[in-house]
Amino acid sequence: MTDASTNLTFPMTGGCLCGAIRFSISAAPFDADYCHCRRCQQSTGAPVSAWMDFKFEEVSWLQGLVKEFASTDKTFRGFCGDCGSTLSFRHRDYPQYLTLAIAALDSPELISPRYHIYTSSQMPWFNLCDELPRYPGSRSQGNP
Repeated sequence: MTDASTNLTFPMTGGCLCGAIRFSISAAPFDADYCHCRRCQQSTGAPVSAWMDFKFEEVSWLQGLVKEFASTDKTFRGFCGDCGSTLSFRHRDYPQYLTLAIAALDSPELISPRYHIYTSSQMPWFNLCDELPRYPGSRSQGNP
């Protein structure tokens, strides 16, 4: 994470646009990234999504229930059933982890992504102006 993440205080909170769903995190994310995959683009309506990863037990749902959509046979995207805000992502093969949308935090400026994934799906008109590593697929699929 960035230098700001070393000075974080916990718990940190976040939630959806309408306030129906609220969550708390008890630790800094162990990873954070920008995702340019088509499924993220379609589910958020944005050219890129910013995500942060936690151990499942570091996230507490304080209010409301996240609805989930199975975007593949192994992945589930969580959102608010009232306002539609994108909130979470989880993978069936990794039940110990939960991914949350950075922008859903009450103070999203405190967490910075460390790299870009699925840049092979990056919109050609979306210019990146950072020096972060870039991966054409998932980070485990090759070099930046």
